[in-house]
Amino acid sequence: MEKRNITDELKGNAYPGRGIIIGKSSDGRYAVTAYFIMGRSTNSRNRIFVKDGEGIRTQAFDPALLTDPSLIIYAPVRVLGNKTIVTNGDQTDTIYEGMDKQLTFEQSLRSREFEPDGPNYTPRISGIMHIENGTYNYAMSILKSNNGNPDSVNRYTFAYENPAAGEGHFIHTYKCDGNPLPSFEGEPVLVDINSDIDEFTDMIWNSLNEENKVSLFTRFIDIETGETKSRIVNKNK
Repeated sequence: MEKRNITDELKGNAYPGRGIIIGKSSDGRYAVTAYFIMGRSTNSRNRIFVKDGEGIRTQAFDPALLTDPSLIIYAPVRVLGNKTIVTNGDQTDTIYEGMDKQLTFEQSLRSREFEPDGPNYTPRISGIMHIENGTYNYAMSILKSNNGNPDSVNRYTFAYENPAAGEGHFIHTYKCDGNPLPSFEGEPVLVDINSDIDEFTDMIWNSLNEENKVSLFTRFIDIETGETKSRIVNKNK
């Protein structure tokens, strides 16, 4: 698979929706993830990321403008021991609770499907990072409707063992802007990952469409020590 430049991927797409990047830094030291949200409606744009324990949650920037919290207020990132869960919805909790009961990542998601927001039927995208004894692997999942058919769900899981330094994978909810919004297609995109969290954060944030971007979270986890560095960027301040 051809490795793509994440800046080009983002600048060339005005509305990828919500996106997850997971990989390994170019120096091989860090497990890396990023999660961003975008919005077209006032309700979707009225959000910020805030810290929540070892993870984050979304919160209404102006509570008076919040109309329907069901699909926009959730915890995108939670930590379960040596596992970091990153998703675009409340399936974060589903994965956390399932894996806490010894289910696998894939098994935990069997009880979920795409979001009930027809006609878009937004895919649920999820990622899991596992670090143990100096080793690192990750997996990504997408649950989507069958070409917009709400009676049929397609489930895809992609697992990456011993990922190469400087490589990551990028999955997002929408192929591009549209009405209805077309779902992401194919495998997660192979992208390049650098070794500096601030450069990485700035690169992603500055590449997202200025009108539609809302919030960004990034985290670097030291594979040997487990120590973390995180950044949050919110358009609403």
